[in-house]
Amino acid sequence: MSHKTLKPKKKHDHHDQSADTDIAVMERPKAKPVEPMPKRKFEKQLRKLQTELAQLQSWIKDQGLRVVVLFEGRDAAGKGGVIKRITERLNPRVCRIVALGTPTEREKSQWYFQRYVAELPGAGEMVLFDRSWYNRAGVERVMDFCTDEEYQEFLRSCPEFERMLVRSGIILIKYWFSVSDDVQEQRFQDRIHDPRKRWKLSPMDVESRQRWVAYSKAKDAMFAHTDIKQAPWYVVNADDKRRARLNCISHLLSLIPYQDLTSDPIDLPPRSIDEAYVRPPLEDQTFVPEKF
Repeated sequence: MSHKTLKPKKKHDHHDQSADTDIAVMERPKAKPVEPMPKRKFEKQLRKLQTELAQLQSWIKDQGLRVVVLFEGRDAAGKGGVIKRITERLNPRVCRIVALGTPTEREKSQWYFQRYVAELPGAGEMVLFDRSWYNRAGVERVMDFCTDEEYQEFLRSCPEFERMLVRSGIILIKYWFSVSDDVQEQRFQDRIHDPRKRWKLSPMDVESRQRWVAYSKAKDAMFAHTDIKQAPWYVVNADDKRRARLNCISHLLSLIPYQDLTSDPIDLPPRSIDEAYVRPPLEDQTFVPEKF
């Protein structure tokens, strides 16, 4: 039986340990190349962590916990990759992903947080937000998709909104994925030259390259206002995707104390046999062509 606890963390330690992603480009020395973690070693560690995630899932369901995890960060920082590794062995009825698109005209007329509130978990659920209400502090601010008044109101109301969530019993965890400009450039180039990944590169991503410093300033202001004791920001150094995935999952597991409720292996009963049953002819069924 396992029981995970988190060691006390010094306030704002994550500012000092970030990958220097969000300092203005002209003020930062060129990032040192990161040696990727070997694939075999990564997969071995991932298997262990995914086993623990399954245990955490059972605990969340058994205890009726409500968990919200936010994933924010630079474009191509690897948010989607870690979300995929978290969810791929879990029950989608317990752990689900929320990735909202552009708000409709009706949603634009609502309270800003309203469409996100509708996605919050019920008892026994964990929700992973692939980007979240922090769009207003990032892309909306930098790209002028909101007014200055709307932006300032967000900075005032967001901390209290999150305190309300925590007071209601929700476990709120916030991750910022930090990637250096050199590594982001490499990943953008990879998306450009790989047709399977080209859909990931939007015009907004391209524009973000030209506004790197503006995004850095927006991130700094966001942290200054929303890095609160009840829901602090945790920064993930994401220059090496594999290490970032393992570090994030390991840290997530450490934040929620849980016990292993895994049931013992079961014995499958013998398959029933009915001698009177006659299967219909295979010719009456339409099969998928076997091309491979």
